Amino acid sequence: MSVLYIALPIAILLGAAGLWACLRCIKTGQYEDLEADSYRILLDDQPELSKHDTKSS
Repeated sequence: MSVLYIALPIAILLGAAGLWACLRCIKTGQYEDLEADSYRILLDDQPELSKHDTKSS
């Protein structure tokens, strides 16, 4: 029974921390655009030109 005096406050603190983190993510716009990342992986990156690919004039 005495374990409840330790476990219950820890559970409440962890729940409050999770709620705070979720609300903070929502407030900062973390979940604004959920589809962009899934489409971004399908797009090809433009190749970068290295110094050897460009011709010197």
